[in-house]
Amino acid sequence: MRHLMNPLDFSAEELDRLFETARDIEVNMPKYAHACEGKKLATCFYEPSTRTRLSFEAAMLNLGGNVLGFSDAASSSATKGESVADTIRIISCYADICAMRHPKEGAPMVAASVSGIPVINAGDGGHQHPTQTLTDLMTIRSLKGRIDNLTVGLCGDLKFGRTVHSLINALVRYTGIRFVLISPPELRVPEYIREDVLESNHIEYREVENLDDAMPDLDILYMTRVQKERFFNEEDYIRMKDCYILDKKKMALAKEDMFVLHPLPRVNEIAVEVDEDPRAAYFKQVQYGVYVRMALIMTLLEVEKPC
Repeated sequence: MRHLMNPLDFSAEELDRLFETARDIEVNMPKYAHACEGKKLATCFYEPSTRTRLSFEAAMLNLGGNVLGFSDAASSSATKGESVADTIRIISCYADICAMRHPKEGAPMVAASVSGIPVINAGDGGHQHPTQTLTDLMTIRSLKGRIDNLTVGLCGDLKFGRTVHSLINALVRYTGIRFVLISPPELRVPEYIREDVLESNHIEYREVENLDDAMPDLDILYMTRVQKERFFNEEDYIRMKDCYILDKKKMALAKEDMFVLHPLPRVNEIAVEVDEDPRAAYFKQVQYGVYVRMALIMTLLEVEKPC
């Protein structure tokens, strides 16, 4: 039995196979309609979510399975003091696989250590968001035809953004990846990412504050919102939330084959006018997320690929 806590839990070769399955799902969806018939996915979401929770639910329903769970800690026995470990032991009696989101870093890992079913980390605090990373890699692979030899710009909240941390960890395994880290000083990538991930792997990167200067060099621009829920001081949030706004003027500085990704939700960091640009790929990204989660569920449940 396997779990997914971190994007590095799968080797690059295993990810390639996962993406091939996801690609086949994209073009042959009907043949997967009964792949997980009789199986149940539990969505245990202790933190609000729209895309991730519904994407998991859509993925399981597309595979012919069923879904049960809760969408908020307030509607679970956590309000009575039940531990994550006890909850997953109970869930293991009801479901075949579990997707868990929790505001505390490491909570899904605790669940996985005692679970009787595969557990997928659907986001734990500011730590990891591996299925978003799989979605990001699948999107890059589909749009650019490769994941290697790319200059990737990461813009916005690089300090608290778990999607950013997960994506950096995953991309450093591919050759020729270069990073441009675009943020105000207060929201820089954490020191452990710079030292233990980038520098220890001899990855080329530079830190800048000006998005305009970075645009011409990028193959991928990964925008993020400044996350209000990660700030203790509302004044700091208000001061930094409008640091970077991507608009048509900035897009004019970019390559014709550059693509914009965003884990969503957006607030105002991407102007609505950019949605019409063919390089705006964030809504395609959402669709790729369903295909990837379908492939992941099948992989963890060891379901045979339909003929």
